[in-house]
Amino acid sequence: MVMTSPSTATAVNSVLRVPPASPAAATAYFGASLAFHADASDVASALAADGDPGFVVVDSRSTASWDQGHIPGAVHLPTALIPEQALRLLDPAVPVVTYCWGPGCNGATRAALALAQLGYQVKEMLGGFEYWAREGFAFETWEGAERHAADPLTAPVDDDADCGC
Repeated sequence: MVMTSPSTATAVNSVLRVPPASPAAATAYFGASLAFHADASDVASALAADGDPGFVVVDSRSTASWDQGHIPGAVHLPTALIPEQALRLLDPAVPVVTYCWGPGCNGATRAALALAQLGYQVKEMLGGFEYWAREGFAFETWEGAERHAADPLTAPVDDDADCGC
């Protein structure tokens, strides 16, 4: 087995071509990321717990999208309507978690920005509605409540299982 020096490995390895950040920089970056983001599993867990979760969920998609499926209890507030309707629908003292379709959509990011500009504390739910449904959480459509089996590529398939994150 031939061993290479770290400098040789970095020159040929695309992962390490740009060296990892220092632990201090990584702590700042990942800490900030958690201040801006929540995942679908954590949101579902907080909503399922007894009592007030301490935040409100906002679906920033169109009415047609909302009708296809949305998180139970979410507030429907399309991004374009945030400037004129947020103060009527949302308490500025309560943090907001925004979501849109999924990882390929930045609608929740735009909604989070619009709410932050109005003075709201806000997080974006990673994965959006797609991962909410793929992880097997219940949702509502214009026809009523639905729930799909968890996708084993995105979540543990056992209802009692914890992903360990």
